Amino acid sequence: MKIFVMVIAAGLMLLSNVSYSADLDEYIQQKCDDNEYWLCVLLGNRYRNGDGVKKDLDKAVKILTKACDGGNAKGCTVLGVMHQMGEGLSQDKLKAVELYTKGCDGGEVDGCLNLGFMYGRGEGVRQDKLKAVELYTKACDGGKAMGCSNLGLLYSRGEGVSQDHFKAVELYTKGCDGGHAMGCLSLGAVYYRGEGVRQDSARALEFFGKACDLKNGDGCKRYAILKELGR
Repeated sequence: MKIFVMVIAAGLMLLSNVSYSADLDEYIQQKCDDNEYWLCVLLGNRYRNGDGVKKDLDKAVKILTKACDGGNAKGCTVLGVMHQMGEGLSQDKLKAVELYTKGCDGGEVDGCLNLGFMYGRGEGVRQDKLKAVELYTKACDGGKAMGCSNLGLLYSRGEGVSQDHFKAVELYTKGCDGGHAMGCLSLGAVYYRGEGVRQDSARALEFFGKACDLKNGDGCKRYAILKELGR
């Protein structure tokens, strides 16, 4: 079952639905210049995404670097995403790990989540499943549904932790309840197989359906197959 997914969470939806006026643009820029770093993160994301301004990745990197250097954990995390993906600069996974570490240490749970992915996959750092467990636990405890789902996978496989299907079910449930499609997909799979729970095809169908509702293609396919089988 393919459920380990790339984590690119970094709070990129921050005030994304705001309609900006010229006066507000000027205010945000001025306050960023005055070292209000949370507004630098907002401004950097706007240039990164072309949100109300002309997309300018070089400018986004410069502004987010200022925010990170000023101690803003979210700024470090978003900048880490850009280094990981090679957005506006050369791809540098070592630098991404450094920035995610700053973000996580600064209390930004998206930084912990992304850093857990890097340790779990061995990208930009030596693979360390035990460290991935630690970081996904921080992310899950901090309310990140994807962190719960990914942590559940490690418990299911016994990677970095003793295998525990019951704990995996608990974590998949938290992930699914938090709106993470892969948590629902994984929960459907364990109900279908009877791992950590009593085998229940009806419940499997329910959770595959939830995954499908959350736009997960595998969830839709598995839902359709079980429906076809009448199970």
